[in-house]
Amino acid sequence: MNKRGIKILILLLVMGMFVFFAYSLVNKGKKTDVGDKAYNFELENLEGRKIKLSDYKGHMIILNYFATWCAPCVEESPELEAFEKEYGDKYKLLIIDRGETRDRVKKFVKKNKTTSTYLFDYNANVSKVYNVTAQPETFVIDKKGIIREHYNCPLTEMQLYEMVKKHE
Repeated sequence: MNKRGIKILILLLVMGMFVFFAYSLVNKGKKTDVGDKAYNFELENLEGRKIKLSDYKGHMIILNYFATWCAPCVEESPELEAFEKEYGDKYKLLIIDRGETRDRVKKFVKKNKTTSTYLFDYNANVSKVYNVTAQPETFVIDKKGIIREHYNCPLTEMQLYEMVKKHE
């Protein structure tokens, strides 16, 4: 390759790096973390109805990221259901599925006889804002809408209760 070709190649690589970094900065977006105001998302439930986080304003909310193919999520599911039955009138549990079909989750709900609220983050936009890296991941949001806890592991009914009680 001649000197001119090498210069053009280097110029293209440098330009490509600038474009990549500019794109990364523009698309970085807002991330939430413990201590931040919870992002007010709008997602569909099992019936296709839009649910907003703000629909539960003034309540303690637990967001749990879930997938039917995730073994720890499936193992955690009975604990979440027990929490929902025991404390669901006082604390709102929202289970958010990333990228699966409504039919697949409906089969899981029917098989496991769960009564929890399942929401769908099909394109993972909400999970990106919440900085979700895997599942199960659980967030506790206080009555003022502030994220108080973020856990990256399965939880038991009692662990969930202790977390929400601590921030009541």
